[in-house]
Amino acid sequence: MGPYLLRRLLIALPSLLGISVVLFTVLALAPGDPFSELVTNPNVPPEVREALRAKFGLDDPIWQRYFRWLWAMLHGDWGFSFISRVDVDTLIWQRVPVTLAVIGASQLLALAVALPVGIYAATRPYSVFDQIANTLAFVGFSLPTFFTGLLLILLFSIKLDWLPFVFRSDLAATGWHWWWENFKQAIMPITVLGLFQGASWTRFVRSAVLDVIRQDYVTTARSKGLSERVVILKHVVRNALIPVVTLVALTMPQVFGGAIVTEQIFRVPGIGSLLIDAILRNDTPVIMAVTFVFSCLVILFNLIADLLYGWLDPRISFR
Repeated sequence: MGPYLLRRLLIALPSLLGISVVLFTVLALAPGDPFSELVTNPNVPPEVREALRAKFGLDDPIWQRYFRWLWAMLHGDWGFSFISRVDVDTLIWQRVPVTLAVIGASQLLALAVALPVGIYAATRPYSVFDQIANTLAFVGFSLPTFFTGLLLILLFSIKLDWLPFVFRSDLAATGWHWWWENFKQAIMPITVLGLFQGASWTRFVRSAVLDVIRQDYVTTARSKGLSERVVILKHVVRNALIPVVTLVALTMPQVFGGAIVTEQIFRVPGIGSLLIDAILRNDTPVIMAVTFVFSCLVILFNLIADLLYGWLDPRISFR
């Protein structure tokens, strides 16, 4: 597995390089200027504005700015936020743990819903449970996350007053009380993302299990006298999970996109809200760094999916 992992990492490098070129070019050609507010500020002399533009090289050709940015990134310098007056890497590493915690917990919730419901529905096709599960799944992935988020806020925060609808990172509590308050304020964003993904994955898991359960080797396993539980868990589910792993890896960009919307609804201080704020304020270094981090995470999840294939299907060799 070691040589295979090394080859995949070497393949990922040109992909990340191409992504960085596209992102940097698009941002450089996009309208807007991080120093546009200084133009209308009478307290800032024109020579100061020109000196700042020259310092950050905003008037240089795009290719020069890109190679300067790439060289700085390779040396661990992610740039400087024009708005926050803080290093970009400091801003990102303050937000990444929150985003990964919310997304990770939501994906675990989605799998906890999709796998048992999809498998049970496939083993009893067209039953009452199957019809109810399909109906709820259709409703679940038809509703956008911003709509279900607002519904949860109206019900659990405004009507029942059970959960806070604004995510706070400056909680004064300590010890177990701090953990409990963080758990309470994370319930709704995790639920919104998890149920949305779980609804769409349930249909896919059901379809994958139905395709595998009709195979000849499943009939052979039953004819050997194995219990239905062993047949389903050992012979059906393991093979049915291979396309599910592919789906989970390919939907990671959508998950991060949905997380951006969800973080805005619940005011989660994650990397998504940082990206939206940077876009609204034309903070180009932050936009570039955040989108590049998203790209790295997507490639990482695809690599994890490739490694899981070998565990799920012994016929796959890492050569």
